[in-house]
Amino acid sequence: MFIADYETKNVYDEMFSREGTPRTSYDYLKSKMESMGGRELIKRSSSAEKALISLGITFTLYGESETTERIMPFDVIPRIVPSEEWIKLEKGLKQRISALNLFLKDVYSKQQIIKDNVVPKDILLSSSGYLEPCIGLKPPKDIWIHITGTDLVRDGAGAFHVLEDNLRCPSGVSYVLENREVMKRTFPELFDKLNIRQVYDYPYHLRAMLENLSESDDPVIAVWTPGVFNSAYYEHSFLAQKMGVNLVEGSDLVVEDYKVYMKTTKGLKKIDVIYRRIDDTFMDPDSFRPDSLLGVKGIFEAYKRGNVALANTPGTGVADDKVLYSFAPEIIKYYLDEDPIIPNVPTYLCSREKDLKYVLENIHNLVVKAANGAGGYGMIIGPKSTKAEQEEFKLLIKEDPRNYIAQPVLNLSTVPTLIDDKIEARHVDLRPFILYGKEIYVMPGGLTRVALRKGSLVVNSSQGGGSKDTWVLG
Repeated sequence: MFIADYETKNVYDEMFSREGTPRTSYDYLKSKMESMGGRELIKRSSSAEKALISLGITFTLYGESETTERIMPFDVIPRIVPSEEWIKLEKGLKQRISALNLFLKDVYSKQQIIKDNVVPKDILLSSSGYLEPCIGLKPPKDIWIHITGTDLVRDGAGAFHVLEDNLRCPSGVSYVLENREVMKRTFPELFDKLNIRQVYDYPYHLRAMLENLSESDDPVIAVWTPGVFNSAYYEHSFLAQKMGVNLVEGSDLVVEDYKVYMKTTKGLKKIDVIYRRIDDTFMDPDSFRPDSLLGVKGIFEAYKRGNVALANTPGTGVADDKVLYSFAPEIIKYYLDEDPIIPNVPTYLCSREKDLKYVLENIHNLVVKAANGAGGYGMIIGPKSTKAEQEEFKLLIKEDPRNYIAQPVLNLSTVPTLIDDKIEARHVDLRPFILYGKEIYVMPGGLTRVALRKGSLVVNSSQGGGSKDTWVLG
């Protein structure tokens, strides 16, 4: 069952070389799974799925006619990252976050990077993530990016690349923590044998990072959720519980004398730090969108006066604009005088006349994405699309070239995945989570998302994707 008909041609497989021999980091897992047999593996997979269902780990899928709450599909065959690979990735992620943090500090103050012609002014100012009310902000400790989820992919040769940065409200860390707990119960013998780095202390690091934003010895912290109808509400409540802090909605908060208070049965209680899981422009109807029903009037002014700390700092969305993403190598060089440790995926900007011509002529061979698209929406994978879809997307690009980028189709790496009663190769990416506090902490592992549909390169849960546990070897 295990090796039969397993395809490793024309792709980098995480477990097997192109010749079909197992990689060193997977030796013990492979032999254990073979001795276990297919029936036992399926039995343990079923037990893991039931455990996740009982935990209630869900996400909300918004459709045209209905909204449904679903369990995130989970595969029991883990993805393993050797220690030497992880050391390089960790160093590269710390480098990238350091540079992007300096970029945000600059673009909302002196804009020296524009004056030095490294990033075009029109590209920056036309980004929907660039918020004029944030000009002149001075966040605590000069940290703009507190929580980041950076999406990584391997190319056909096995080299890691940054696919995109998520600097606003990155989600998925609750799946990492719950997946690990379920895997430890499902395969206790593997954890006894392998030196797998722990992830359970992420909530501790998250809370320490939030406490670092306050001058109080015992700050009052809250996780701000848009509410139960948000797709990641489970994660908001999960993290609040794990950190032992308050979970609040906009209706629970009030601003008085430029200070933020939480309504309680005993009256108002001042809040010092807020981990917000609400988009920038919905945060305060006085400063951003006046039609926001989720926001709190006056909270942005309270923040500007230093009476409450917010993570992430408003305005960070400009740095995960997919067009500005393409300038990350130049941003790293400009602020750190270093070459990127983890390269970008080669990117064409449709706002450039030469790139636009190339993209329109070769759309059938490219992945084209909207600058602020997410969840696998607002994009087209050329080789998987119809002629009609390509022509429709060309019109969208021509109407608003600034809003689109294009990249070559990467044949993402694969990991063996249990599909019904067979093991098949499925494409994966990796989202490590990075916290910027007194020091930069990178969770050892992260969320491995897997495209469960055969041949699919789209790993998003909203597009039929699932997840795997990620084991970084010590």
